Amino acid sequence: MWSFERRVQRTASPRARSRGCEPEGSRFAFAALFAAVASLSLSGCIQPLYGPIGAGAPLAAELQAVAVDPIPERLGHYVRNELIFAFNGTGSDVPPRYRLSIALKERVQTPILDTVTGRATSATIIVDAEYKLISLADEREVTSGVAFGVASYDRFSNRLSNVRAARDSEIRDARVIADQIRTRVATVLAR
Repeated sequence: MWSFERRVQRTASPRARSRGCEPEGSRFAFAALFAAVASLSLSGCIQPLYGPIGAGAPLAAELQAVAVDPIPERLGHYVRNELIFAFNGTGSDVPPRYRLSIALKERVQTPILDTVTGRATSATIIVDAEYKLISLADEREVTSGVAFGVASYDRFSNRLSNVRAARDSEIRDARVIADQIRTRVATVLAR
């Protein structure tokens, strides 16, 4: 009779079994050893972003010294407020050592159209932010770059819903752009 309980056990050769060597065990031990060596060797390459920099001044103090220039339009207002809070969320008055100027370009794309009515059923707001960080001591450009944000929203027949959805998309874009700029500026100031 056939026994359904019988299981075929595939292990190493009889000689390896007599020595107590299992191929899975040795692979696991090698992988664990490799992971330990890799983590120890890479630990010297990592520097915490918000730790002390240079002569011991914390990065938070450097970020608090960044003044954000006014940005025109409603979207500029959102981006500026997000950056002010991201750089100096404490509310303390710190004399500025850096000036951050930002130029925004916003465009709206309507990728999906209703074939019956010919109206857009969704829209995508794409924002490009070109920024420059300038040292106030010597008017030297410390860093510059471009950050971007993309946010979509659904369009409805109600005009108020469309306006509110577009504004929410702008706010989401402003948060993404402010986060990108803050991270890039912090990376430069941490060096």
